[in-house]
Amino acid sequence: MYTILDDLIGLVAGLTAMGCFTGIMITWLKSRRKPDTASSQLVSRLDEIADRIARLEASVDTVAVEVERVSEAQRFTARVLAERAVPGALPESARKIGSTTPH
Repeated sequence: MYTILDDLIGLVAGLTAMGCFTGIMITWLKSRRKPDTASSQLVSRLDEIADRIARLEASVDTVAVEVERVSEAQRFTARVLAERAVPGALPESARKIGSTTPH
């Protein structure tokens, strides 16, 4: 008792299986391609970050050199002032004891 209903069920089952297989294959192929595009974007972003870090490192080195120059100038000024030891404008005997402001 073979009927047309049996053929119809077989056709629907076959089409469903082919549709599922096609969907699985498309999903699998898309999942394989995604990391390639994401990894190229990731590499370009990492290159940009590496360039920014290199510029930041150069800036920090420049600031360190300038800070060293300023500190060396400060040490030199302090040494010159210490060696100079200028006497006060008035001799110690002419100054009033306890008066340190000019008013």
